[in-house]
Amino acid sequence: MELICPAGTPAALHDAVAAGADAIYCGFNDETNARNFPGLNFSRQEMRESIAHAHRYGVTVLVAINTFARAGNVELWQRAVDDAVAAEADALILADVGVMDYCARTHPQQRLHVSVQAAAANADSIKFYIDSFNAKRVVLPRVLSVQEIAAITKEVNCETEVFIFGGLCVMEEGRCSLSSYATGKSPNMDGVCSPAASIQYREHNGALVSRLGEFTINKFAKGEAAAYPTLCKGRYQTDEGCGYLFEDPASLDATTMLPDLRAAGVAALKIEGRQRGRAYIERVVKTFKDVLGALDEGRPLPVDALRGLSEGQSNTTGAYKKTWR
Repeated sequence: MELICPAGTPAALHDAVAAGADAIYCGFNDETNARNFPGLNFSRQEMRESIAHAHRYGVTVLVAINTFARAGNVELWQRAVDDAVAAEADALILADVGVMDYCARTHPQQRLHVSVQAAAANADSIKFYIDSFNAKRVVLPRVLSVQEIAAITKEVNCETEVFIFGGLCVMEEGRCSLSSYATGKSPNMDGVCSPAASIQYREHNGALVSRLGEFTINKFAKGEAAAYPTLCKGRYQTDEGCGYLFEDPASLDATTMLPDLRAAGVAALKIEGRQRGRAYIERVVKTFKDVLGALDEGRPLPVDALRGLSEGQSNTTGAYKKTWR
């Protein structure tokens, strides 16, 4: 299975190449990609140079143009497609059907991957992208069990890719409106979920209180691990008590599921974290290269090696087991 690694900067891309990534995904420094944070991403020149560097070491580069084109300004997304093709990207990761249509018509030889943001969660929707735009791979949304992934992989004539580590949202990719409600910035349109400019931390009665925009998201006792304040991972007071209503502040770690995902026919494994630093990239890539080596050689899989890099120092297998059912 191909190991796909994130890179939020050219330096991180160099580190991912050196650490042994099979492929790297990245995006331009504008709202065409879903990790549009200040100080991250690639200029056009940086993208060309970085792709050339990766290719020298046999590493492929996938350019994420995975937000939804803004009405009246589709040219920005079309230009991103043109520039990524000109930079010799190995594949484009797209979510918007209009952008996919433009890419398929204008650059019919360009390899196209369906972004997780498109939320293609069943065989019929995936077949639509294959038939309409000649999609070669789909990144499956994080709502599927391993059994459902296996069933889809058998039914569709394209590769499937799944997330195995990193940040885990409420698994409604392409449909999130919570951040937009609180901050005016949408992860689907602006590429920014819970932007840092809207976040505040303050001490109150010996506890650390986190806020997003005008909303208090969480309160942590002294010494308690404090997660990044997003609305979907907030702790709320209800008639049933105080707790996490949408999602616990935990990161995905599907290390234990890799044998099952391989048996399900998954072609590629994706690590989340384009907004993370170079040390994160190097450690996670090397760890999963070791895990995949152990899987191939029949050795016991090293597990829980990355808990310190997880949100709130807590991990979950997400929907892969669907224990809540």
